[in-house]
Amino acid sequence: MLRTHELNVKQDVDSLFHPYTPLARQRETGPLVITRGDGVYVEDDQGRRYLEGMSGLWCTALGFSEPRLTEAAARQMNRLPYYQLFGGRANEPSIELSHRLIEKTRHLGMEKAMFANSGSEANDQAVKMIWYYFNAIGKPTKKKLIARERGYHGVTVMSASLTGLPGNHADFDLPIGERVLRTACPSFYHYAQPGETEAAFTNRIVSELEALILREGADTIAAFFAEPLQGAGGVIIPPPGYWAQVQALLREHDILLVADEVITGFGRTGQWFGCDTYQIQPDMMSLAKALSSSYLPISATLVSAKVYAGLTQGSTRNGLFSHGVTYAGHPVCAAVAIETLKIYEERDLVRHVQQIAPHFQQRLQAMTQHPMVHATRGIGLIGAMELVQDKASRRLFDPASGIVARVLSAGLEVGVIYRPLRDTMALCPPLIINSAQIDELFDKLTLALNMALADARHAGLMP
Repeated sequence: MLRTHELNVKQDVDSLFHPYTPLARQRETGPLVITRGDGVYVEDDQGRRYLEGMSGLWCTALGFSEPRLTEAAARQMNRLPYYQLFGGRANEPSIELSHRLIEKTRHLGMEKAMFANSGSEANDQAVKMIWYYFNAIGKPTKKKLIARERGYHGVTVMSASLTGLPGNHADFDLPIGERVLRTACPSFYHYAQPGETEAAFTNRIVSELEALILREGADTIAAFFAEPLQGAGGVIIPPPGYWAQVQALLREHDILLVADEVITGFGRTGQWFGCDTYQIQPDMMSLAKALSSSYLPISATLVSAKVYAGLTQGSTRNGLFSHGVTYAGHPVCAAVAIETLKIYEERDLVRHVQQIAPHFQQRLQAMTQHPMVHATRGIGLIGAMELVQDKASRRLFDPASGIVARVLSAGLEVGVIYRPLRDTMALCPPLIINSAQIDELFDKLTLALNMALADARHAGLMP
């Protein structure tokens, strides 16, 4: 029997520490307690139903009630609930999953997979691998890492240092050391100079990246971390030509490219990977989230043959490759991830995204007709809207006005969940969403915006 809402609130406020939450205010507002899910919908402990327009946290690609994943977990739990990978040991699900992932990414140059539990850990261990690699091949001065403004790579000490969002650094004493360098975010909307074309903008920020490399010295720079498109930074879609120019520059200076596919992997952009969408050939890839549709925690760091050869060389010198986590390749998590990949293939969900995405993007673009929406952007089944107080000047709402927060609360009132990213509203629905549900998503979003607009007008903030 489900507990009462009042008991849930009391125990939550008394004992649960919420991530990414205003801690003092949580005691006043209490939690939104989700108790069950069905397809693209979730339901709270008071029986209210919501269309989950963010797939939880960009991750529940198959929705919230896929029976094959729960059955896969139960089968493996009954057969072998845990075994580890240290010292050359293995379990069958981790072997099969690594094989499937490499088969899916061999055209991108990937050769081996190392597992962990989260996207943050996948990027964290990528950093260790990179430093180990350059030490092993006799280039020990190559230690610095380049990451972008507004980039998001996780919340561990190292991955949060790579993340380019001020909130992830404030009072955490991050980023650590001097090994993380920052370069421009490829958002034409936010950072183009007056009169600058997209091509000129791209040329300028790539030239700034080149200047950074030359100033620091290419012999000190190990890798460039980047999402194919930037997710938590505001769903930033790179301009045409950006990735081709960046990759040419990195190759020229022997700088490894790490593609953070934690959000973009497994069909989100209309291809299997964001690297396919943007013609990226990385040296390493980070995977998580949709790898198991987030039914169980699992992540992977994939490496190219070149990188693996260097890691092997270092391991020979040191006796071991002394890195790994207890739950790496956990057999139950791996079994669920295998079943997830099978479902993607059998139901041809990549093709489904290709077919349904034009409708999603059309409805998204039409939101610019609303008085509070200045611009939209997206690809596949991911998108974002920029909220403004005044379209002509692009003036933003003062956070103290509460209007942006009102857009979020109004969404809950009408039964839809999306994610605020500063003045951006992000959408990333489960890949299984259909056309009628896309219409429901945007119809409810429009209702929520209208409610916030009414409040803004009542407060004299908008005409």
